[in-house]
Amino acid sequence: MAERKKAIQTVGRRKRAIARATIRPGVGRVTLNSKSIEFVEPRYVRMRLREPLMLAPEELSSKVDIDIKATGGGVWGQADAARTALATALVKWGGGKDLRQIYHDYDRTLIVSDSRRTEPHKPSRSGAGPRRSKQQSKR
Repeated sequence: MAERKKAIQTVGRRKRAIARATIRPGVGRVTLNSKSIEFVEPRYVRMRLREPLMLAPEELSSKVDIDIKATGGGVWGQADAARTALATALVKWGGGKDLRQIYHDYDRTLIVSDSRRTEPHKPSRSGAGPRRSKQQSKR
């Protein structure tokens, strides 16, 4: 008797955004915050979300449903977090080392979350930014 897979959960992060992806057997539906990725705006975010699906083998991506919930951050942070969670879910589901290598060669942030964060503001100039100083006058 063949082993039937249940759901697998993965996480992707980017700046303040966190995305949690749940992958389960299905017909190839992918949703981001209960909205099909076909209707995600802006268009460039939609294209970026489709990258892991385009690189994955057709027989893998068409037999699973993936639900992604993204919170925090902005539109692009959520998109990159969702993209990482989606790619990691596909690798864990059945992509193996071959798919991991394909993603790594294409763009490393598909597998590894980008660890960069915004620099905290410094004391006594908290409104201006972390490195801003007073404008110098020549005369």
